[in-house]
Amino acid sequence: MWLVYVCDEEEKELGRQQAPGACPYCGGKVQAVDVESQRKLCFLPLCFKIKRKYFCTLCSRRLVLYY
Repeated sequence: MWLVYVCDEEEKELGRQQAPGACPYCGGKVQAVDVESQRKLCFLPLCFKIKRKYFCTLCSRRLVLYY
């Protein structure tokens, strides 16, 4: 069986900035990263999103924000 993976997702970092709060695991500073993601199917763009992700600067863990 021959299967071709034709989907692709590209992520590009737009900027970083200091976020309020501290990491619950190590107490380090939190950094907010704005990421532009674009999904493609056979080189045709399907979806375009700008997301904000949070990381700890000390332990490099990705932090999830719950409202």
